[in-house]
Amino acid sequence: MVTGQETNAQARPSRSRGRPRSFDRTTALEKALTAFWRHGYEATSVSDLTRVMGIGAPSLYAAFGDKRTLFEEVVEVYAGTHGAFADRALAEEPTARTAVERILREAAARYADPEHPYGCLVAHAATNCTSPEVEGLLRDRRDASLAALESRVLGDVAAGLLPAGTDAAALARHTTAVLHGMSQQARDGASQAQLRALAEIAMVIWPRG
Repeated sequence: MVTGQETNAQARPSRSRGRPRSFDRTTALEKALTAFWRHGYEATSVSDLTRVMGIGAPSLYAAFGDKRTLFEEVVEVYAGTHGAFADRALAEEPTARTAVERILREAAARYADPEHPYGCLVAHAATNCTSPEVEGLLRDRRDASLAALESRVLGDVAAGLLPAGTDAAALARHTTAVLHGMSQQARDGASQAQLRALAEIAMVIWPRG
């Protein structure tokens, strides 16, 4: 004989135990990117990340690893999206000069764009950071960008597009310093127009072939 209590128990569906809540990984990653970009690595806590990403800590660790590995993935995403404009300009423009002109112009527009945090994540996310791994990650990114620009300048010197005596290393470093300065200026409230004016002045020192 089946009692009513047994019947109810059989009809009641069993609950899965410990099943993590599903979430859109790409959306969660973009939200983490925004948090790191706005506040920097050190000032962004795991609780900040779980709040903005809309997931619990167990889901964060399961999907992304710890905070540092999440940040490493964020940097990869940033480099391939928001920060890709410099690489595109170097690849697409016919000369180093026109590439840098384009990079500075686009930086002025992007760094002061109110649609996302101001400035450049790679330039500023490790400010006051106590993690040597994170500092090294971003320094390596900046060094790679500097080397790519210097290589492009050297190529133009070899091709006769820039004077033979051009100091490629100094010219590349000057441009990089201007970009980092524009990023900080944007974070301090400089407008797109003010950054464009700075970019125009920076181009005055560039030699012509």
